Amino acid sequence: MTADALSALLLEHETWLTVERGLATNSLAAYRRDLRRYEAYLRRHGLADANAVHEETVSAYVDSLKRSKDADGNPRFKPASIARALVAVRSFHRFCVDEGLVDQDPSEDVGAPRVPQGLPKALTEPEVDALLDAVDGDDPRARRDRAILETLYATGIRISELVGLDRADLDLEDGLLRVLGKGSKERVVPVGRSARAAITDYLMRGRPALERPATRRVPGDPLLLNARGGRLSRQSCWTIVTNAGDRVGLHGRLSPHVLRHSCATHMIEHGADIRVVQELLGHASLSTTQVYTRVSPERLRAVYDLAHPRATTAGARANA
Repeated sequence: MTADALSALLLEHETWLTVERGLATNSLAAYRRDLRRYEAYLRRHGLADANAVHEETVSAYVDSLKRSKDADGNPRFKPASIARALVAVRSFHRFCVDEGLVDQDPSEDVGAPRVPQGLPKALTEPEVDALLDAVDGDDPRARRDRAILETLYATGIRISELVGLDRADLDLEDGLLRVLGKGSKERVVPVGRSARAAITDYLMRGRPALERPATRRVPGDPLLLNARGGRLSRQSCWTIVTNAGDRVGLHGRLSPHVLRHSCATHMIEHGADIRVVQELLGHASLSTTQVYTRVSPERLRAVYDLAHPRATTAGARANA
């Protein structure tokens, strides 16, 4: 197998990811980035033949990522980044085996680093209330920004899903949004009364003032417009959210994804079924949603005291 043949295999794998697996653009870019780094490692070690790659090779590659340091001497890659890189490597080698292009999968038994599972950084409900009151004024952009904050918290949709909404995706009479999620998977999301009111207000008194002649040429009739009449970008939406957080003292703590976490966490705390929350968020795996079932020690103690018959002294005496 020549050096060009390795590149050809990687290209075939990328085509498979695109056509057969239908990966979203961001996921595809992550696979491409990780596999280019892997290819460079193989070539530095004189391995241009995929059949010459063994388990020891893949293990050594993972170790090299663990040892890699930046200019300040800090680890260049976090455990989650290394685990993701190994997923890409495994996908490539498994593809080669399944297509009959190589004889063995050298990555099958290589272990990934343990990734600490952090708790979502959810806001408290009073913090959300303060945030939703943070937008001042009744000018078109204020009405739009209010609709953005209300919708992100009400639905838990991703920022990319929000800015991708067209007006045809809204059914405000029934309180529903049609959302195109990761992997071009469509789902229908309910919208609460407060968010519906904010969206309606924006559509009636905000969006018409933001329209420009260029708006008619924007593909898809976007729901959210910028000051030039074009579709609001992901970056601009991010800035709108973080600026609102700064105004209520949430400096550095707020992002659109934190509102997604907060929506899910608060629903779980108020008794929502986890599978309903999974569907709402568009999670492919229930395990992704299960992180929201974790509760604070204070809440755990309060529920325990209320529910366990011998949790308090009085309860213990009553059952003596």
